[in-house]
Amino acid sequence: MLSLRPLQRYQLVTDLGVAALFGLLALAVEVAGTTSVAVAPLEVVGENVGAVLVALSLTAALAMRRLQPGLALILAWVGAFLQMGFGRQPSPTDLAIFAVLYTTAAYGTKRVFWWGFASAIAGAAIVPIYLVGRGVSAPLTVNDWFALGALLLASGFALMLAWVSGALVRTALRAAANSRAQRAAEAETIAEQQRVRIARDMHDVVAHSLAVVIAQADGARYAAASDPAAASDALATISSTARAALTDVRVLLGQLRHSQSEGPQPTLADLDQLFDRVRAAGVDLDVRVDPAPPGEPPTAIQLAVYRIMQEALTNALRHGVDPRVRVRLGWFADRVELSVRNARSTSPAAPVPAAGGHGLIGMRERAQLVGGRLTAEPEYGEFVVQATLPIGGPR
Repeated sequence: MLSLRPLQRYQLVTDLGVAALFGLLALAVEVAGTTSVAVAPLEVVGENVGAVLVALSLTAALAMRRLQPGLALILAWVGAFLQMGFGRQPSPTDLAIFAVLYTTAAYGTKRVFWWGFASAIAGAAIVPIYLVGRGVSAPLTVNDWFALGALLLASGFALMLAWVSGALVRTALRAAANSRAQRAAEAETIAEQQRVRIARDMHDVVAHSLAVVIAQADGARYAAASDPAAASDALATISSTARAALTDVRVLLGQLRHSQSEGPQPTLADLDQLFDRVRAAGVDLDVRVDPAPPGEPPTAIQLAVYRIMQEALTNALRHGVDPRVRVRLGWFADRVELSVRNARSTSPAAPVPAAGGHGLIGMRERAQLVGGRLTAEPEYGEFVVQATLPIGGPR
């Protein structure tokens, strides 16, 4: 069953309108051509019937050329055979054949595409044979052979030009479609990267803030009976931590909802505030920075250091069995090295960071994004997070 190509309404109206106008002109041209050829009344009727059939076939082919190129090609061949069967001369009506060849190459299926090519080759051979054969009876002279060759070249050039033009348009349309598909794929990749980045930031912000809030709430519950002021301090820390987390979450949700660019990101200047929140949660935090940063490190490195430090301290707060946590940060000319160490229980039932957890995966991803490496594993009774990030590495 022949399937119709989907066309816009204006395209369909245009094709049918052009075909209707062409049909009227074709009938006028074909019928007018019969009066100068026929003499007897029966010959006039036969010529008129032939003229009408040829005009209708080529008009139908022109109307269907974009809607169904394969059917249009068949109708064009029917018109050509009718024209030769009634012994008619070529006329302006034959221009529809060139339009059909063009559309078979431009819009037809792969099979129709090659049938159009074969039709152009066959037509280039049939046309000169038909034209020369009508006026030659006995052996061909040199002039006849010359005329045959000239007609072969002319018809072949004209028919193949129409087909090749359609083939070029087909190539351009496919290239445009591939370009659109590539842009769509790139946009989807970028969107996925943004979603992963936002999810990673959301995890870092929420996990750290909730860990601090839980630690403060637990501490305040036990300390409230003996020291009411401790409960007040814990509530103040919970309030400030929750407010900061709420602000960060709102920024991230705004980026996710409106596909905005990255909002303000934490830098090295925010590390002291991070350390203060962890200390307020009851952690005995020992921080040493040696050597200090030489100048202003790249923004990507600052963000990676902050997020890795945030997640590592969150894990220490949640899973550590000793309140003491050691943080070492060294800024060298070509790299920054950091480590976070906290004691962990050796009991099999003790909760430890899962190797496949989102936090550890997020830390490794952040290190890899700036061209660095990160390890997070038990070591001599401690859980150690170590990272080396090259300064000036790829983003």
